[in-house]
Amino acid sequence: MKHKRSFNPLERTAAHRKALHRNMVTSLFRYERIKTTKAKALAVRRTAEKLITRAKVDSVHNRRIVSSRLFDEGIVAKLFTNIADRMKERPGGYTRILKLGERKGDASEVVILELVDYKLKTDEAADRKARKEAKKKEKEAK
Repeated sequence: MKHKRSFNPLERTAAHRKALHRNMVTSLFRYERIKTTKAKALAVRRTAEKLITRAKVDSVHNRRIVSSRLFDEGIVAKLFTNIADRMKERPGGYTRILKLGERKGDASEVVILELVDYKLKTDEAADRKARKEAKKKEKEAK
């Protein structure tokens, strides 16, 4: 039974778990999409959503609280200026978890944790490729 257990300790000490959350949330905000196990994603999602909610109100107090959780000042600035502005109208649910399957070595479930408004880079790559082919055809036509 899971009585009186409010979070998943992930079989780690408190200091290790805190560092894990800090590193994974920083990576999530930097790349806006990370690949990890389901248990870690569920635990990190909670931390990330709380920080995004804090960042929606840009005040000195909120910046200091977020800075105490994330040690990279560039990511803190990105969170307050870029990510929080995109999530202004959304009342919650800033992240999504996409299942990928099981990992070959230990059969743990692997997922992608990403921000809801994440855009895949492949669309840009396909656009660049199409433009390059169009230029090539124009040169051949001349």
